[in-house]
Amino acid sequence: MCGIVGIAGAKVGAKADREWLVRARDSLRHRGPDDAGAWWTDDGRVGLGHRRLAIIDLSQAGHQPMTQANGGLAIVFNGEIYNFRDLQAELARAGHAFHSQSDTEVLLVAYREWGTECVRHLVGQFAFAIFDASRGHVFMARDRAGEKPLYYAVRNGVLRFGSELKALLADPDQPRRINPAGLDCYLTLGFAPGELCMVEGIRKLPPAHAMVFEVTTGVTRSWRYWQLPAPAVDAGDEVALLDELEALLARAVSRQLVADVPVGVLLSGGVDSSVVTALAARAQPRVKTFTIRFSRDRKYDETAHARLVARHFATDHVELDAAEPTADLLPLLARQFDEPIVDSSMIPTYLVSKLTREQCTVALGGDGGDELFGGYRQYNRLIAMREWSRWLPRVAARALARGAEIAMPIGMRGRIRLQSFGADLRSGLALTAYCFDRDTRQSLLARYGRWSPVAETIWDRRVPASADIVDRATRMDFTNYLPEDVLVKVDRASMLCSLEVRAPLLDHTLVEFAFGRVPTRLKATRGGRKILFKRLAARILPQGFDAHRKHGFAAPLPSWLKLASWSALFHDVLADPDAIVAPEVSARLLASQARGRMNSERLFALVMLELWRREYRLTL
Repeated sequence: MCGIVGIAGAKVGAKADREWLVRARDSLRHRGPDDAGAWWTDDGRVGLGHRRLAIIDLSQAGHQPMTQANGGLAIVFNGEIYNFRDLQAELARAGHAFHSQSDTEVLLVAYREWGTECVRHLVGQFAFAIFDASRGHVFMARDRAGEKPLYYAVRNGVLRFGSELKALLADPDQPRRINPAGLDCYLTLGFAPGELCMVEGIRKLPPAHAMVFEVTTGVTRSWRYWQLPAPAVDAGDEVALLDELEALLARAVSRQLVADVPVGVLLSGGVDSSVVTALAARAQPRVKTFTIRFSRDRKYDETAHARLVARHFATDHVELDAAEPTADLLPLLARQFDEPIVDSSMIPTYLVSKLTREQCTVALGGDGGDELFGGYRQYNRLIAMREWSRWLPRVAARALARGAEIAMPIGMRGRIRLQSFGADLRSGLALTAYCFDRDTRQSLLARYGRWSPVAETIWDRRVPASADIVDRATRMDFTNYLPEDVLVKVDRASMLCSLEVRAPLLDHTLVEFAFGRVPTRLKATRGGRKILFKRLAARILPQGFDAHRKHGFAAPLPSWLKLASWSALFHDVLADPDAIVAPEVSARLLASQARGRMNSERLFALVMLELWRREYRLTL
């Protein structure tokens, strides 16, 4: 896993451009502490920079930027190509020679053989950029699920890109203004979706997309190179589906265990990581597993479940005791996450990454199982709401939703569920994880005049077209919540510790199976969740393992907010008269939290927004 940066354009070549490349590259040192490189074309119009975390081929043969003089190609690459051995053999049969055992070289040769179509041959997590001198362009692509990030900006005909937003903000000429649409989405959804970025003038390359930048003209062209398959047709053979699921996941786990450094498994005790552990133990003896516990918060302690799995599969098990985090951790995370996300589980994710890195460089996790196989409680609720909506007139449903917004205080239990009745569930989706509604956002941002809400419109436009509400909801989460929250959290938290985390459940063959082969009745019903996947768990996990728990990797934020250091930081940050959000509204939210309302995550959202704004000196 690595950090990449680059610059290209007809106007590039000044001393400031070369200084930016080094400064931007080294802002990503945490992503690659093992090596650093920079490369420029002879005419100085294209520069590439790289920070390396050595995983495959630890020798200097894996150094980046990597070039092919005879092909006029240069590459910077972040990620892992899990099928690189198969591709290497295929390309060798086609007449290509290799000088390393690096997946980076395989990717470069794959581009030489197949051009921009090379992405269709890749199995892995990746973000990369290739300069092609013969075509005069920079080709960039990002993996199908969005495991690896890629930000870019085109200004005055010049392209700059980087693995993290902080690399682009290392440019002193980059405008430091917050994008209003990105901010509105953050305050509503908890993240800025798709190509939208919270900084004006910067974009994200969306998952499963590729882009070409023409160096001479400054013209860009982007396209989607992969998409989810059509919904499954219910064939009825559940045993065959279960066998296929086990085979696909076993293959994904096996090839993701390949590395030239120590590899472990993040065993939370939940069903996803436990199944990954079972299949890892099948592929490799004495696999190392890691579990984190908060000893003072029994409610969040799942070490007993993890211990059961570890004993059964005879793993080399390590239980990591996480010290109770102090609020001083939040400014560090605000800086690292670039764009804030409303997810306090970034804290335990960082803590487990930090402790795991002391013994491993690579770890397998269980991310993606809920989105692929219907694991979230909201799917049950949506099914129930869809049934209720058949006899509840639309006018009455909208009135009920609006009445809840007006009459019920924010943070009151049941408010969001009643607000959800405002959605048209025949073709749309309810915002079941609402952060702040329109009225509250208007109050928070009142000093900026009449705020124009756009998040709900953006949300509605992103809802997939599907007649089945479970299929619609899981596709929505796979293309929005997963890449913009879950995978951002894992990437930034683990990379801050120079730990590479892999997600076998996001192997695209498994993703295509989940959405194209598994009917929704085997995902979620009104009373069940993750039905097919739990049958796999029952098949391969030890007796006594409770696969029906749904705890999630959460932080005991409400408890932490009662501690003096946390309370003081939240009050100090939100009372700042220069804060983006109105201090008086924040004060009301703090008071309601003290009275038992459920606003801890909303307060976390506002604090992280303000810490982020301060760190990068941003204005609205």
